[in-house]
Amino acid sequence: MEFQDYVAILRKRWVSILVVALAVVAAALAATLAATPSYQARSQVYVSVRSGGTTADLVQGSNYTQRQVKSYSDLVTSPLVLAPVIEELGLDTRAEVLALAVTATPVVDTSLINISVTDEDPGRAAAVADALAASLAVQVNELEPPTADGQSPVLISTVRPAVEPSAPASPSPTRNLALGLLLGLAAGFGVAVLREMLDTKVRDEDHVAQVTESAVIAAIPHDDSAVNDHLIVQSNPMSLVAESFRRLRTNLQFLSAEEQPRALIVTSSLPEEGKSTTAANLALTLADSGARVILVDADLRRPSVANYMGLEGTAGLTTVLIGRASLEDVVQPWGAGHLHVLTSGQIPPNPSELLGSQAMAHLLGQLVQRYDHVIIDTPPLLPVTDAAVLARLTGGAIVVVGAHKVHRHQLEEGIRSLETVNARVLGIVLNRVARKQSETYAYDYSSDPSQTPRSVSERRSDAPPPPRRSTKAASAEGLDLTGTRLPAQGVAGLDAALGGRGGNRWPGEPLGEPSDQAPRHSRA
Repeated sequence: MEFQDYVAILRKRWVSILVVALAVVAAALAATLAATPSYQARSQVYVSVRSGGTTADLVQGSNYTQRQVKSYSDLVTSPLVLAPVIEELGLDTRAEVLALAVTATPVVDTSLINISVTDEDPGRAAAVADALAASLAVQVNELEPPTADGQSPVLISTVRPAVEPSAPASPSPTRNLALGLLLGLAAGFGVAVLREMLDTKVRDEDHVAQVTESAVIAAIPHDDSAVNDHLIVQSNPMSLVAESFRRLRTNLQFLSAEEQPRALIVTSSLPEEGKSTTAANLALTLADSGARVILVDADLRRPSVANYMGLEGTAGLTTVLIGRASLEDVVQPWGAGHLHVLTSGQIPPNPSELLGSQAMAHLLGQLVQRYDHVIIDTPPLLPVTDAAVLARLTGGAIVVVGAHKVHRHQLEEGIRSLETVNARVLGIVLNRVARKQSETYAYDYSSDPSQTPRSVSERRSDAPPPPRRSTKAASAEGLDLTGTRLPAQGVAGLDAALGGRGGNRWPGEPLGEPSDQAPRHSRA
């Protein structure tokens, strides 16, 4: 990771870092309040040598004491010095325990020794420090070999008696809180870096670039108000989300000037990444531009296009593939524009085989001849193979990536499944991207709602689409896959089951007049 990566983590996860830091500070404060105050008293002794009055003797004695100071400092915490102190002061402890509260430190390049004692009682701490200084002098006199006059050559004198401390040495609230803050910030940043390294979810275009070289051709922002509004291009055409779908349309049209795909699939790695919503809104924007578009629901496991568009879904793609109806019979117009919809029909027991059949290839050929754009909604790539099967029969695939939903290895595996069958990945649509503050504007120049322009599909018809009929009702009229039969009334009955939207119109014609008033035609 580079420096800018750490800066990005800091900006992204500063809240969690601050929470961890505050938690550590709170723990330090609690430990400070719970700790028993302890006091520290210090006495200081001076080590000298009895010698003659000549300069040489003084220099020799000074060098000797400086060499011996370290040994005398270690001697302070020995039982030889501690035991007399315990006995003198009547302390209820042992020499080994008392040694833990005593520190003897020689002052560098001097003959001084600082003796510090820590105790819960400030008076006792001072008394023990002074007693240790006196005991050290006695023990050194006994240990050093006497001179000719019977005296010890080393003299230890107390130069600074201990003073009873007025404030505890520990705990120190200021020091503990400062240390807790520093440790908390370090721990919080460490946790943030660890979470970033372990978090493999796709969140932005940089994460997509780590997985695939396919370009991100659109980033659809997340909008809480549009979570349950699947046709945002029709219901709120001036929103930022709707404008993002128009940008997708534009980028798709200029993606390949030499080989413009007439038929493409819209898929994702996992369910609920927004592929069906993307397919529906892409079809709407293409139809709004004046192109003849058909939206095909090829998700034969969990179809949703009929529900989103408010159309009858019991007769559709599967009905055509099993030969029980023609394409003209089941295609339904939507609104009053150039958009037609081929719903899924009833769910078959063998979706993959049906989608990979010759009948499906023939149907796609028909659709490509009659429409400018064929948008096919397919199941996700990882759970089933339906999308990969269809990708071989079309001009390519648009892969929808749900930000904060799919992991990088899942996206990589999904794209690999397309590459395995030599399918063309047209681009990536990054869906539900978190918007920055600078992007919270609305694409609307008019303050008068009555002057707000509407999409072509909405402008051509203000009438709501007919309600979708239940599968049970359609089955009662005679259409099912197991029986493989049409309604008793034939094509006319099927058209009635579709609310007058099926067999009396030719796919690809303008939807303003019925087919008996306009000649049938097809695109070469």
